[in-house]
Amino acid sequence: MSCEVEARNRATVMALYEACGSGDWAKAATLMTEDILITEAPTLPFAGEYRGVDAMRELFGRVQSTGVIGTQLHQATAGGNWVVVLVDLILAGDPPVRCPLAEAFRLADGKVCEIVPYYFNADVMVQALA
Repeated sequence: MSCEVEARNRATVMALYEACGSGDWAKAATLMTEDILITEAPTLPFAGEYRGVDAMRELFGRVQSTGVIGTQLHQATAGGNWVVVLVDLILAGDPPVRCPLAEAFRLADGKVCEIVPYYFNADVMVQALA
């Protein structure tokens, strides 16, 4: 895989973060395959598999409902068809609570086709809904 393709994949993932974060679901849909698969760990309050662009939007809403008030992206790296992003979800609180995770994005033909988030401590998300 060329560095050029990996750079393009990284740019696609960053554009997806931007589109989802701003609520531009029409733009987000152009960056994902129609049958995108997102797999959330069974320990999370929004556990399960989500397939398709509409399911991604539903999942985004479910995650936001846990009290997520923002994100902080730390680093994104690309290798082959994968891009991994280190990010903190920031949850409401005094002080705000950080939930660090690594999100793995697989791309096919220049579009995101799979997302697998790996939470450092999933209990933070569970406790946010308690």
